[in-house]
Amino acid sequence: MKNEIWRFIDSGNCSPAFNMALDEALLDWHSKGLIPPTIRFYGWDPATLSIGYFQKVEKEIDLDIVKKHNLGFVRRPTGGRGVLHDQELTYSVIVSEEYPDMPKTVTEAYRVISEGILEGFKLLGLDAYFAVPKTEEERESLKNPRSAVCFDAPSWYELVVEGRKVAGSAQTRQKGVILQHGSILLDIDEDLLFNLFKYPNDRVKERMQRNFKNKAVATNALRENPVSIDEAKEAFRKGFEKGLSIELTPYELTAEELNEVHKIAKEKYESDEWNFRR
Repeated sequence: MKNEIWRFIDSGNCSPAFNMALDEALLDWHSKGLIPPTIRFYGWDPATLSIGYFQKVEKEIDLDIVKKHNLGFVRRPTGGRGVLHDQELTYSVIVSEEYPDMPKTVTEAYRVISEGILEGFKLLGLDAYFAVPKTEEERESLKNPRSAVCFDAPSWYELVVEGRKVAGSAQTRQKGVILQHGSILLDIDEDLLFNLFKYPNDRVKERMQRNFKNKAVATNALRENPVSIDEAKEAFRKGFEKGLSIELTPYELTAEELNEVHKIAKEKYESDEWNFRR
């Protein structure tokens, strides 16, 4: 049987607002039947702190540190916790909820889509596997995360190597379409990451950062030879094709499509009303 053909967009490094606007536009276009299912790879310029849809900025984020390091800042349309997007490959998957064999539950759809990331890690020579909380206590802890930092702990079907999380993803469903996007860490500046969030006191911050080292790891810390961004793109592109049994065809946005994305970016993701709404 011939593999389904999906669209593939490599949009390179873009502004935080543009990145979120393009993911939103792709979801909208797919819901209207204007585009096929799509996988997109992207990066961030400048390096950016993105926060989950439900996070409270004033309570959780130290905006002075964000500004001091000239970082971008944006609220995602998806849930989850804070992510420092810097030395990573970011991906998004846009596919209909009605796509053949796509599970109805968020958790199971997450697993199916993440098969592509799993295969990508394997192509990089890493023994990745899905995290599945084993005890009731672990399952309950996922409902009440103690940290504002996304990579603090693996959730259901998150990708893990040697017991530590190597990729973090989030999902939303709107207009009958699934949008899942996430970060595949190549390297990470842990000190900067933990300085971006607020804590009750320094002791709590130090304990959380110490725990973080046991729970999360960047890809290049697991390999003798560092992976370049181009090598990562190649591996994960092939990984998605294998994991989802699809064929990816490259696509460049038209001028009209780009104009629409820039409009969404300006009106929504660049606005304080959106980014500081909570």
